[in-house]
Formats: sequence, C-alpha cells, structure tokens
Amino acid sequence: MNLGKLGVWYFFDGQPASVAAQAAKKIEELGYSALWIPETVGRHPLVHASWLLANTSKLVLATGIANIYNREPGVTMAGQKTLAEQSGGRFILGLGVSHKPLVEGVRGLEYGKPVTTMRKYLAGMASAPYHAVPTEEAPPTVIAALGPKMLELAREQASGAHPYFVSPDHTAMAREILGSEPMLCVEQKVIMEEDPSKARELAKPVAKIYTGLPNYRNNWLRMGNGLTTDDFENGGSDKFIDTTFAWGNVDQIKARIQAHFDAGASHVCIQPVNPNGQFGDMHWETLAALADAG
Repeated sequence: MNLGKLGVWYFFDGQPASVAAQAAKKIEELGYSALWIPETVGRHPLVHASWLLANTSKLVLATGIANIYNREPGVTMAGQKTLAEQSGGRFILGLGVSHKPLVEGVRGLEYGKPVTTMRKYLAGMASAPYHAVPTEEAPPTVIAALGPKMLELAREQASGAHPYFVSPDHTAMAREILGSEPMLCVEQKVIMEEDPSKARELAKPVAKIYTGLPNYRNNWLRMGNGLTTDDFENGGSDKFIDTTFAWGNVDQIKARIQAHFDAGASHVCIQPVNPNGQFGDMHWETLAALADAG
C-alpha cells in the first residue's frame, strides 16, 4: 500500500451514513490520503468502512481502532481481507486492546494483560482459515501501540503502529523502537484558534473524554514531557493541552504536524476540533487549510 503522508481521523457516529459518505468524498477531494474511523459503542467499524469505501475511489479507510474484544480473531481477519479485496487494497486494519473500563464496565468482558492479549489475537488471525479470493498483497495491520512492549509487538508481528493522543517526543520514541520500515501512523488533534485561552478551553472537553483512562494516563506520564497526574485533572492543564494538541494559526499547526514527521512518523492523521465549539460538526475550513501539510 502506498499510504500518503496526511490523513483525517474523525468520529461519524453522530451523523447519518449519507452525511458520512459525503464527508469522505470531500476529504478525498481535498487530497487527504486516508480517513481513520474509531470504534466505541456506535457503528460497526468494518461495516462503516465498507460503506465509505464504496462511496470513494482513492481514499484509504483505516480503523483507528477496532476493539479486539468485540470480535474473535478469525472474523476480524475475514473482514479485513474482504474489505481489502473489495476496495482494491484501500483498507488498513487498526487494532487495539481498548480500555478496562470499556471492556469490563460496558461490554462485561474480562480485560487481559494488553500485550499478551494482543499477541494471542494476532496469532489467532494468522492461523484462521480464509478461502475467498485473496488480494495481491497482504492487507496491513497496525496496532494502537503506546508503550515500548506494544510497540515491539507492532514491529515484530504487524505492519506498524497507530499511536493516539501523543506528542512528537512520543513519536520519536516509537520510531526508535519500531525501526525504519514499519508504518508509524500518528493521530494529532488540531484546533485552528490563535487565542491561547480559547484554544485550551476548546480542547478540554475533548481531552476529558480520555483523561480518566489508565492506558492514556500511563503513556502521558512516560512521554518525557514532564507531565504529572495533576496535569490530567479538569480536562487538562495548559501544559498538557499544549503538549498533546496543535492549536494556533495555520503555520503553527503545520509546524506541529511537521514535528511528527521530523520525529519519524510516516503518516499523520489530523483530528479537527471545531473552533466554534460544535462538537461533532466537521470544521471544513481547518481541513482545507491543512490539506497541503504533508
């Protein structure tokens, strides 16, 4: 797969499928190479990817991420290969172990040791039978890897990593562990707002979705940015927001995106936060202004 350098990461669960399809077409027209879609408690990510692939012609669709607890390995592998074959190789499977509060609290399942569980899952995918028309090349799988051990697993048994909610310092660490060849597809939240106070206030409701989740908190503490647990309270301190969000004018945001590339990212998927405070509404001005950042 020839994945371009710049993509978009976005939730579409709050919008009708027809609106999501039109958005995917517009993202493709703007020149972005990929659209990353998550999985929480909304749409089935592989079914949603199929719909968006059918409504585009060049755009790569990627799951960021599909929760391994929601499907057994053979089913996931079959979905991956089906989508890759149907789309002519325009699908990336992003897998993750999700978070204990979601797996046990929402799904009622037992949350295992993350690296061990992911290793077993990848082995199950590799060993599952598949007797349909194959693709010319094996479709890529990336892992939502944050810590060193999961990054090592991404290097050894996957096509690369998809770190979420990280800084360029983390990107540099991830590239060092992955080595030069694996894909390193980094998510970056962006806010086109130059006023520091307004930008940070816009960031806090988004950050608050994640600041209580242990996997993210542990990663922020080890990123090397001097963050402490106090920085995660009440939506995040100014230091936390400035470390993990890209805000400012177009040039300032492009500089943060470039910092990830300089640190070793092979692909950056930007998640636009609407500066009008309308959570869930795409801010097309941001995407239009940043389309040439890669």
